[in-house]
Amino acid sequence: MKPNALLCALFLVCAALAACGGGGGSAPAAATGASAPGGAASAPAASAPLAASTPGSTSVAQSNTPNVQPIVVHAAPHLTRNMLTTSVTLCQPGTDNCATIDNIQVDTGSHGLRILASALPASLPLAAVPSGGGVSGECAVFGGGYAWGAVRSADVRMAGQLAAAIPIQLIADPSVPSVPSDCAGSGPSMLTLDTLRANGILGVGVFAADCGGACANAALPRWYYSCDASGACQPSAQPLAQQVVNPVSRFPLDNNGVVIDLPAIPDDGALTVSGSMIFGIGTQANNTLGGAGVLKGSPQTGYVSTTQNGQLYTQSYLDTGSNGVFYRDTQLPQCGYWYCPASTQTESATITGANGAFNTVTFNVGNSRELFASANNAFNNLAGPAASSFGWGLPFFFGRRVYTAIASRMTSAGPGPYYAF
Repeated sequence: MKPNALLCALFLVCAALAACGGGGGSAPAAATGASAPGGAASAPAASAPLAASTPGSTSVAQSNTPNVQPIVVHAAPHLTRNMLTTSVTLCQPGTDNCATIDNIQVDTGSHGLRILASALPASLPLAAVPSGGGVSGECAVFGGGYAWGAVRSADVRMAGQLAAAIPIQLIADPSVPSVPSDCAGSGPSMLTLDTLRANGILGVGVFAADCGGACANAALPRWYYSCDASGACQPSAQPLAQQVVNPVSRFPLDNNGVVIDLPAIPDDGALTVSGSMIFGIGTQANNTLGGAGVLKGSPQTGYVSTTQNGQLYTQSYLDTGSNGVFYRDTQLPQCGYWYCPASTQTESATITGANGAFNTVTFNVGNSRELFASANNAFNNLAGPAASSFGWGLPFFFGRRVYTAIASRMTSAGPGPYYAF
């Protein structure tokens, strides 16, 4: 992210909006008939346990193509819908002591890899990132609550790519058992499989570091902490090199962004959907932009704008970590925290980038009660209310190739941050 305090403050808002619904950096919000959507900052916390990984859950096959990582939406515990996941291999830096962790949510709305400590085998100890003579801790705040844990160093491997010795967040790390009060006051905790709703979150959004220069220059609340041997933690500045980082930005190749490629699905949903996360933009034959329209994001926040029914939403984002499309429509009936029109409604909205380019998108809003009553796990027409933002969650991605370019990284269409589809 850009190194200024305003951006760091705004990222908290961005994470709260985009991370929900799924991962975190998106505290994944799941879609069940009774639970709140994670995609809206104004939505209440989920009222029931959501997407958690279990021993019987489905792993994602590893890729033989160097820059293609398989991604999948499939059955998840607690009737979680629209949860996009992958498998990530973690290693002790510089060694072949590794473990592949399944059910990691793929989140284009946040930045950095965050893994539950309980998901790592005891045979894979990871060195702590130091801070002030102690251990570095981090509070990650999302729309659904907060994730607290230590910052540790790991090699991250996906699709033949290696992000060597990068800082990751180990959620609920026993070395930092006490949650700082300002972090705990951020909302519900997301420290277990049931409350995080996944084994972790893979944040592959439009920025490299999750805070940037603001955290490097000052001790900001609800960000980084220095924790002593007794477990007491105080807010602390965090050098850029020690901040939790988008793993893609640290690949030696194909490191300027990602392409999410998911097939179209029927309006009544699909039981399982398999697709690809392709690393790099314009770096290989399989990630060229082609005729995709490029919509620049704000260099400070990554936001684009969306106009719908005459309403302008300046805080708009494209986010696989949100499990629905979230916006305000007073004409649509609500069932709990989701829209439930008697018949499917066709809507349109125009997404505009900071470069003035725009793209008008047509989307459907289905009856959430009917969708949740089915056995399907993926829906392209699930939507719910948001107070003042417009979130293009996972339904937007079905049937599209969506490009997310990292800020300041050069691509065939110039530097990010931008989205293209």
